[in-house]
Amino acid sequence: MSKFDLVVFGATGFTGRKVVEELARGSKKYAGITWAVAGRTEKKLETVLQEVSKKTGADLSGVKTIIADVGDNDSLKGMCAQAKVLVNACGPYRMYGEPVVRAAIASKAHYVDVSGEPQFIETMQLEYGAQAREAGVFVVSACGFDSVPNDMGVLYLEQNFGGTLNSVESYISSVIAPEYAWDAFWYGSINYGTWESLVYSLAYIDELAPLRKKLFPTPLPPLKPKLPTRSAPHREHGRWCLPFLGADNSIVYRTQRQLYETENKRPVQFRAYIKFPSLLYVAMLYFFGTFIVLFSKWNFTRQWLLNYPRLFSGGMVTRQGPPQHVMDNTKFQFKLIGRGWSAGQDVEGTRPEKTLVAKVSGRDPGYGFTAFALVQCALTMLRERDSMPKEGGVMTTGVAFQKTNLIKNLQNSDFDVKFELFESNESK
Repeated sequence: MSKFDLVVFGATGFTGRKVVEELARGSKKYAGITWAVAGRTEKKLETVLQEVSKKTGADLSGVKTIIADVGDNDSLKGMCAQAKVLVNACGPYRMYGEPVVRAAIASKAHYVDVSGEPQFIETMQLEYGAQAREAGVFVVSACGFDSVPNDMGVLYLEQNFGGTLNSVESYISSVIAPEYAWDAFWYGSINYGTWESLVYSLAYIDELAPLRKKLFPTPLPPLKPKLPTRSAPHREHGRWCLPFLGADNSIVYRTQRQLYETENKRPVQFRAYIKFPSLLYVAMLYFFGTFIVLFSKWNFTRQWLLNYPRLFSGGMVTRQGPPQHVMDNTKFQFKLIGRGWSAGQDVEGTRPEKTLVAKVSGRDPGYGFTAFALVQCALTMLRERDSMPKEGGVMTTGVAFQKTNLIKNLQNSDFDVKFELFESNESK
């Protein structure tokens, strides 16, 4: 039986639909790529194809629909058996991801998703890493805004540093064009699925410490100078910053650890922060964040968070997701400040004396860019297998794609994506 290059599972969801739109709009860019959509209900799948066809002008009448349900393992295996790469947009992954990973490995289909849930991602590595290697397939999570810019951005810095990179501090910011700020508040700027994943990740955050002891029984060697965690909040070039609670820290750590273990490369220390324009925003985040963290711990209060997302998110989260014009006019930037030693310097006996800054920027971070990055990761598996690790396995984008053209291809997009370098943090 011939296989489709890509099968998009969860195509009727908010992110899945964006993936379908990306494939439809990029018909010339993706010429020769065969793809299908999959989900629980054929009628909903056909409706998505019709609506996306009308929106993009692409003829999707020939796109096959595949019926698959996370509660039916046979249907998942049947779906994965038709895919070279399974693109999983069905979250929250804690609830729905594992059966799909298991089916993909059993069917020897490569797998990508956009999970930003460390518990799920690291559990998959612990439980299915050996099986994926034996099957010769790649299982790569966090292929979207979480955590491609930071994970690939650190590698981009390292590849261009011209010496030894000791540490990277990343500052994440986003800006909505002022004329669309009211629409962002009124209609929301975050989709419900993202919120649901966040709530469940916070609810079970206590699982991470014992999970990581199993996954990483021996610590990395101590690195000097050690990268400290900055105070919360602290200022960076006029903006107030807090630690970023997404998956990026754990993803970059896994990348650096695996490259240390497989290539004996000195690990890069990493911390991610998020920027806010004023202390008022920081105070609001503390206020809402405290409620979210506390309420996520008990079933009945957790249900309040899930039932009333707008109330507990300060209006940011809606079930229908942000409107297209808000997403189109939202820009993001990752400022990655790398410090280390120039080539030939004494790494052990001197302090880092070199700073290099990388900026990763673009627009429509949460959904348009995420769908585009997810497709690019999947296509890289198809087109550049010889540049990826010899063995398969459960791994990060950084490990899987470090020697590929992923960074170059990400910049060839409709989302204004750029990877740029600046010599000095102090002057930029």
